[in-house]
Amino acid sequence: MKRLTEEEHSNNTFGWAARDSSGEKDVAFKVLYCGYCHFDLHMAKNDWGMSVYPLVPGHEIVGEVMEVGSKVEKFNVGDRVGARCVCPKSILTYGSEYHDGSITYGGYSNTMAADEHFIVHIPDNLPLDVAALMFCAGIIVYSPLRYYGLDKPGLHVVVVGLGGLGHVAVKFAKAMRPKVTVISTSPSKKKATLENLGVDSFLVSLDQDQLQGTSGTSDGIIDTVSAQNPIFPLLGLLKSRKKLVLVGGPEKPLELPMFPLLQGNNLLLICFHKSDMGSLVLY
Repeated sequence: MKRLTEEEHSNNTFGWAARDSSGEKDVAFKVLYCGYCHFDLHMAKNDWGMSVYPLVPGHEIVGEVMEVGSKVEKFNVGDRVGARCVCPKSILTYGSEYHDGSITYGGYSNTMAADEHFIVHIPDNLPLDVAALMFCAGIIVYSPLRYYGLDKPGLHVVVVGLGGLGHVAVKFAKAMRPKVTVISTSPSKKKATLENLGVDSFLVSLDQDQLQGTSGTSDGIIDTVSAQNPIFPLLGLLKSRKKLVLVGGPEKPLELPMFPLLQGNNLLLICFHKSDMGSLVLY
């Protein structure tokens, strides 16, 4: 019989991310900052039909170690740390059923505990409030740039959307030194994007002439839009055998145009990479 929530989590502000029932490998830390992600909004509203209530959101979690288990090797009390937001068996930081039948709780808590495998050191020169963002928005755009080889000078990377994910994607891409183009629905963002973010070009998604002028020039596209947006015009921007990577989370199904994919031998990829957190914090 499944236990009541009150029995799973006797302390109402305590969150479990992923844990060993013995506690020997667990790291407990005080939550100092937790970001707010569009994913949290979707989950709170059950937009994807997978939410489990009561729900404690929050997966961009950082803080300071309070206690470690007897077999923890990599962390000590006082360390600045963060928790990864998904484990290899797809048990999410919150709203997922753990191995023992309990439901995981997220970072809008006072304290958090996780197996040390899912804990990451945060460098002293990185402010914790900034570091929290890296545990979702940061890794979800950094990882495809690295994994799909879009991190090299001389390439042309297109970032679609200039919300939270888009801003972070642009900053990482610029640091990696390919040519960076931003596509947005908002012409009003052009001046600030070119001047403050230093992108090489800015296109308005509804201007077909602008998109046509960039046809066949992109080595890869990172689409960060979390609402439904047309895929077909983006495919035309790719060189042959290149990749369009979707990292946003629209609540409605995509309309997928097959012929342009076949014609260009291109790949459409849904990306939820979370395994490169260690290399990100060192980048």
